[in-house]
Amino acid sequence: MTTALIAEDEAPQRAELRQLLRELWPELTIVVECEDGLAALEALHAHRPQLAFLDIRMPGLSGLQIATTAGGIAHVVFTTAYDEYAVQAFDRGAIDYLLKPIKRDRLAACIARVRERLDSSNSRELMEIVATLQSQLAASPRESQIKWITATVGNATKLFAIDDVIYFRAQDKYTQVATANDSAQIRMSLKELTEKLDSDAFWQVHRSIIVRASAIQSVVRTEDGKHVLRLKGSDVELPVSSAFQHRFRGM
Repeated sequence: MTTALIAEDEAPQRAELRQLLRELWPELTIVVECEDGLAALEALHAHRPQLAFLDIRMPGLSGLQIATTAGGIAHVVFTTAYDEYAVQAFDRGAIDYLLKPIKRDRLAACIARVRERLDSSNSRELMEIVATLQSQLAASPRESQIKWITATVGNATKLFAIDDVIYFRAQDKYTQVATANDSAQIRMSLKELTEKLDSDAFWQVHRSIIVRASAIQSVVRTEDGKHVLRLKGSDVELPVSSAFQHRFRGM
């Protein structure tokens, strides 16, 4: 039995892929479906499927970010509406891609290729392709990224430059915005923030925490086996969940 994960934030497209897979590959068992990147990363480690269909652009984490840990766990098929980022890199053949809207004959060809590869390892080539795609995406416009955070504190309104923010932490229905010298709460959820932040500058390290990468001093393993981040010039320690520890290998 072959197991698979589907990560796609648009429900209609997720349902369409699921139905096509049932028709074209009835033996395939879809063990989990996810609507954002964070849930997909956690599900990848929890279920360890043999195959992962990852949307390149998702809230929370992109399919490319998830793929950095998927190489040792699952074969990857990217789904994307952005063929300019995909075709040349994917046509090297290490992994496959599906342009949206997904066509039945293209999925059938993808399935045939995947079934041939299930007994082989492609993690090294996957990492090379992910690096290529990330560089292409980095060169594309990022007009939707936020530059300022506005927070209400009592009767006052505070304005934080995004360049001054060192971390965001989810707190019930709010999100804490912290700089080196100040903090406040905003109503924007962590999920909404991840869609607007530069993923190279801000790393999600926990379901409830996003931190500026350049503010990280070290990662420390505690006596109970957990990991925490220590920040430069700060006494604050931030937890790191197991799903994100791969970011700090070699630090």
